[in-house]
Amino acid sequence: MKTIKNESKIVVIGGGTGSFSVLSGIKKYFNNITALVSMADDGGSTGQLRDEYGVLPAGDVRQCLVALSKSPKIRDLFNYRFEDGGLNGHSFGNLFLTALEKTTGNFREGIELASQILRVRGVVEPITLDKVVLAIKDGTSIIRHEHNIDIRKFKCLRPEIWLEPKPRPNPAAIEAIKKAKIIIIAPGDLYTSLGAALVVPNIGAALKKSRARKIYICNLINKPGQTDGFSPIDYAEELERMAGQQFIDVVLYNNRRPSRELLEKYADDGELPVRADSQERRAAAHFQMISANLIDKRISSKSPSDKLKRSFIRHNPDLIAHNILREA
Repeated sequence: MKTIKNESKIVVIGGGTGSFSVLSGIKKYFNNITALVSMADDGGSTGQLRDEYGVLPAGDVRQCLVALSKSPKIRDLFNYRFEDGGLNGHSFGNLFLTALEKTTGNFREGIELASQILRVRGVVEPITLDKVVLAIKDGTSIIRHEHNIDIRKFKCLRPEIWLEPKPRPNPAAIEAIKKAKIIIIAPGDLYTSLGAALVVPNIGAALKKSRARKIYICNLINKPGQTDGFSPIDYAEELERMAGQQFIDVVLYNNRRPSRELLEKYADDGELPVRADSQERRAAAHFQMISANLIDKRISSKSPSDKLKRSFIRHNPDLIAHNILREA
């Protein structure tokens, strides 16, 4: 595919590896990109730094900065994860963003400085600048903290979800949504990285009001105990429920089965590919359903010191970009 620099204003909402894949692909073809990042992450290195230094979560911001960077060696530096000693498990980028926030006293200013160093093509914005904790009500139980929710097997489907304390949206995030031509909801954990972004007050209303083409890139694998048996429509409807608005125009979902080698890595945990819904339900939905080959054939790896569980089956950045360009 020929590289074309499209001037459309494009916004990507999410966090973690899903946003990383989307941003890595579209930066080759779009000049005007804003990544809006969830601020509820509290696992692994990010969670430890939040607890010890009282800072905002750096992990998902780091991944978005690295994805948009034009400096390969600096990207590798920011992703470097220490494997022993007192810094075991920490990535350099998380430590660097923490130091910037502590020295500047302002998380957004720290991101701007890191963006200059990384030569970022685009802007990374926290979806809120408040220090928040994600919470859900699962049956009669209230579970707090993203990491605890991430590992929980739900007793009830479609739990109530909110942030504590009730946050204010980052005005820059609202403005980016307002001015966007295309808005992408990146793939990611439904009730953590995505839900934590969409339940920020006024975000759902801004998405509904925006004239942008709003595209949700559906997950590849269902999460056992949380989204068992979910179809692409189920994911989209849950996103809209959490946002409190019907705002999605397009659901882009994968139509290729992962290789046997990839599937075997998930088999022991009962993680199964997301499958498309019936033609009848698809026709009744208010959004357009588009299927495409979105799977990256490469098997991802991670540092031995990374304590968090990571996905092996991931979206291919170039295939995502190819499909987004059709909507531009």
